[in-house]
This record gives sequence, C-alpha cells and structure tokens, in this order.
Amino acid sequence: MLQISDLTFRIAGRTLIENASVTLPARTKTGLVGRNGTGKSTLFKIITGDLVPESGTVQIPKQSRIGQVAQEAPGTEQTLMEVVLAADTERTALLAEAETAKDPQRIGEIHMRLADINSHTAEARAGAILSGLGFDAEAQQRPCSAFSGGWRMRVALAAVLFSEPDLLLLDEPTNYLDLEGTMWLENYVSRYPHQVLLISHDRDLLNKAVDSIVHLDQGKLTFYRGGYDSFDRQRRETMILQQKAKEKQDVQRKHMQAFVDRFRAKASKARQAQSRLKMLEKLQPIAALTEESSTPIHFPDPKGRLAPPIIKLEGVSVGYDGKAILRNLTVNVQPDDRIALLGANGNGKSTFAKLLSNRLDAMGGEITKATKLNIAFFAQHQMDELRPAENAIDHVRSLMPTSSEAQVRARVARFGLPTEKMMTPAKDLSGGEKARLLLGLATFDGPNLIILDEPTNHLDIDSREALVMALNEYQGAVILISHDRHLVEACADQLWLVGNGGVSAYDGDMDDYRDLIIKGPDAKKKTKASDEAKQQEKAPVKPTEKRKEAAVKRTELKPLRKRIDEAEKEIARLQKKLEMIDQELADPGFYMADPTRAQKFAKERAFCEKKLIKTEEEWLELSSEYESAN
Repeated sequence: MLQISDLTFRIAGRTLIENASVTLPARTKTGLVGRNGTGKSTLFKIITGDLVPESGTVQIPKQSRIGQVAQEAPGTEQTLMEVVLAADTERTALLAEAETAKDPQRIGEIHMRLADINSHTAEARAGAILSGLGFDAEAQQRPCSAFSGGWRMRVALAAVLFSEPDLLLLDEPTNYLDLEGTMWLENYVSRYPHQVLLISHDRDLLNKAVDSIVHLDQGKLTFYRGGYDSFDRQRRETMILQQKAKEKQDVQRKHMQAFVDRFRAKASKARQAQSRLKMLEKLQPIAALTEESSTPIHFPDPKGRLAPPIIKLEGVSVGYDGKAILRNLTVNVQPDDRIALLGANGNGKSTFAKLLSNRLDAMGGEITKATKLNIAFFAQHQMDELRPAENAIDHVRSLMPTSSEAQVRARVARFGLPTEKMMTPAKDLSGGEKARLLLGLATFDGPNLIILDEPTNHLDIDSREALVMALNEYQGAVILISHDRHLVEACADQLWLVGNGGVSAYDGDMDDYRDLIIKGPDAKKKTKASDEAKQQEKAPVKPTEKRKEAAVKRTELKPLRKRIDEAEKEIARLQKKLEMIDQELADPGFYMADPTRAQKFAKERAFCEKKLIKTEEEWLELSSEYESAN
C-alpha cells in the first residue's frame, strides 16, 4: 500500500503539490495523469526520496523495494542478458557468495534461497522480457555499447521489470517503445504481481494496463477506480454536479449578503443581520472544476485535387550504404488514403517513410509521383531543426514575408500554440509545444500527403486528441507511424505491415495484431478456423472497400460542413436585417412620413422572418446529419 498524506511541495516559488493526500491499495495498477507541468515526475522523485517535500509524508510498507527505469541507459560491454540478470541484486550477491562460501550450512542456506527466488528460471524470464521489448536471442548476447540510446533505454526498462520491485514506478515508458513493445508492456503491466504507478499519456495503455487512476490537478490528488475512460466520465459527471452546487451556493450567498447590506443598520433587524453574516463567514466556497482542454490543431487542406494514385511504387528497393532494407516494393498511395504502418522498430517503417517523402533515394525499381505533389513530413528528430533563439512568430514570418503581423499571429494560432507562448524562443518551449510548432511548419503549404513518424511522444492526452481531430478533418492522404494505438485506430483506414524486407497490406484489425504480438503466430493459426466460421456468417469487407467507404464519407462531409456554414451566415444576415427593419418600424413617425414604404418594410419583415425560420430548420437538420456522420 502507498499512502500520501498532506503533501506540499514548492519549487522556485511555484506550488506544484499542496496538502495532497491519496491512498493506493496494495497490488493496484494505477495511472498517474495530469497536464504537462503539473508535477507528476516530481511526485515520483518525492516517493523515491530524491526530493524532500515541504510538508507531509509518503508511507510504504517497510522493506518494500521501489524500482524505476534508470535515467541513463547502460552503455557497457556487458551483454544485454548480463545487464538484466544483474538487476536482481539479491540473486547476483548470492551467486557471488556461493563461489567463495566454505561453511556447509551457509552453502545450504544460499542454495535454498536461490531456489526460493526461482534463480534457475532467471535466464528464461530475462530472455522473455527482452524478447517482448524487441531483442531476439542473438541481440540478447550482444554488448549494450552496440545499441543506440533508444534501444539501451529498453534494456534499462527490461532490467527494472526483471527485478520485480514491490512498487514499480514507470514514467512515460512508451516514449522509447514501438507499437509492438507498447502492446507487450500493456499486457505485462496488467499481469504484474505487485504495485505499479504509471505516468503515461497513452490512452489505450491507461485503459487496459491499469485498474485505477490518480489525477494530479491544481496541486491535489484524486483517486478514481477504473481505467482512463472511466476516470474521464466520472470527472465530467463530478464537474456537472459541482457546478450546480456552486451556482446554488452563489445564489444563497448573494441572498444573505443582500439581507445583511439592507438591514445591518436597522436596530430591529441587527440580530438577524449579524446571524446571516456569521453564516456567510462559515459558508465554505465551492470551487468550480475547470475542464482540461487543449488548443485545437489545424492542418490546411490540399490546394488542389490530384489524380490517383499520388504515389506508385513498382519493384522498388531502398536502404543505406548499398545494403537494401526493403525490396521489391509494389504499392500505391491514393489521394484519400489513411494508412498506419505496423512492424517492430528496425523493420524499415521509418526507411519507407523517408523514401515516400523524398528523404531517401531508391536503390532500384520505379517510383511515379503525381505532378505538383506536396508532401509534409514530421519526425521527432526534426525538432533539432528549429531555430533555438527564434520564437514561433519569427519562424512563420519567414514563410509569410509580405503578410501583416496580425495575419502571421493568426496563422501561428492555427498551430495550436497558446498566445502566451508565441513569443517564447523555441529553445524554451516544452516538447509538446515544439511538436505543435513543427507540425504547423511542416503542413504550412496545404500538403496532399502528411507523413507522421511518432508524432505523439511529447503530447499529453488532450493534445493527442486534438491531433486525432485535426487528422480526421484533413482532406488529404495520411501515412502514420505511432506507438499510440488509440491514434492509429481513430485515424487509419488501412494497416500496412512492414517486415521481412517488404511492405504488405494487413487484413486484420488492431485486436488481431495485438494477439499476434502477445500470443505469437501459433495462436493465430489456432483461431483461424473460428475466424473463418465467423466470416462465413457475414460478408467480408475488404480493406480497399473500407478505404473507399471512409473516403466517400470524408468527401460527403466536406460539402455538408460547407452547407452548415452557409446556413449559419444566412441566419446571421437575416437576423441583422430583421433588427434593422424593427428599428425603423419602432419609430411612430416612420408610418406618418411614408406609409407606402412602411407597408413595404412590414411585408419584407414577414418574408425575412419566414425565411429565417426555414433556414434555422435547415441548419438543425444539417447539423444533426453531420453529428450522426461523425
């Protein structure tokens, strides 16, 4: 059990946590959520003792072991297997002592303890964890120094998972994992035998891996049962109830204050006024909960419609230094495709994305691209391309040299950057703010195709939802690489599997793919017969048909949205005209001065009112249709 009582922590004069208390039952899997900058990582450091709070306590059972991923990834000459096995310090110490111990009784105790902690299965358990995080048997025997920083962080994660601490602290563990690793971790955490406290902005992970949520907001900690969707629903319901209670209290407070102000000077009412004044002082104000929302993101639609396909690959090979990573690629990209690339890191997803975006030349085969094809490409490493000393306004002004300051600011606002951050130098922006700026710059000219390579690493949950909405409103093609399953399922119509040196359509859905990752290909074979039986009951829908249906839906929604906008403008115009007519007709002298014109105005008013009613009915019908389509 983890118990936090009356915790307060301030840094540089800013209060992050104030009189916060929460109790987490033993063995719970808890997601710690809150907007970026609220103090989630700080709370982890307080729990581990790396930071000392101003007041309050953190209590965990005595002799409980706390584990978290090392901040620096191992870069030694030890093999991956050796690094992970060494994380179990008790086992390592016992094995070392067994080499030198001479007392028969002590030797017996050592071997009994090694049996108790299942030392004989240690290598198998370590191998399973490393395999789940993307390291095959050959890679497990290679030194850590042979891997890049991102892969070493996976080794650090494997080490802490293998050590099985009583309280496992995970701070954004999926930032250095691919979709396959994220799915494996989700399954591992859900079955972990001890307590877990997890910071993540991955909605799917928070729905499937944890059984409770702690919300850090305005310095307070609030516990909720269930996953993220359950928390979101409960919080919204609480907000509605609390707002109603606040409104009721405000009316009560206003009424009592009015009585005091009116009668406190009258002797006959002085006692009653004083009584109400005391009641006012005792009335604890109810704070209105503020809804956490993120500034919308907007991608400009393509400037022109291109003939399909916009990209055609025939027998293409691509790779590095003369060595092909992907071979014999024969695929087409259509103007309205929504494609998610699946496959473990190292299989070539980013290589394929670079090929399509003209950042990598083909080694062979033929590539045909539509004339005037405009491609926007986003990858995390591009953040280094931002000019550190320049703010968002400076970055956009260079793309709009003849535009006014107001026009430049309006364009930056469409990136989803808060007004107060527009003048902040790029080097001082948070990771999420840099990502928004880079997304806006990449899509500035209204591309026909947007390619996104892990766009969510620095985005919180609300910003990820804003990205989902922006992609779904965008009218061009999208190719997406992401470890965020929610983003993939919400935005992609097609799944392409990158692996074994090729790229091919994946006919299953994300649940099928998860089973393939967690249970392996044998499990898929076992369920093939039942899947075929289910498909016989209903006509199968081919991926191409799904794509066409989704494309038709988006095409249909655009004119519907346009009709809604036109109806809103017409309603505003008619309302304005009616106000003008009413002002004229309200003047009695108007009838005396020009009866014929007054009569004409009266008829015109009746016509406008009738048209307004009809337009409003049309607007309601169109809006209802649009909401149903979404």
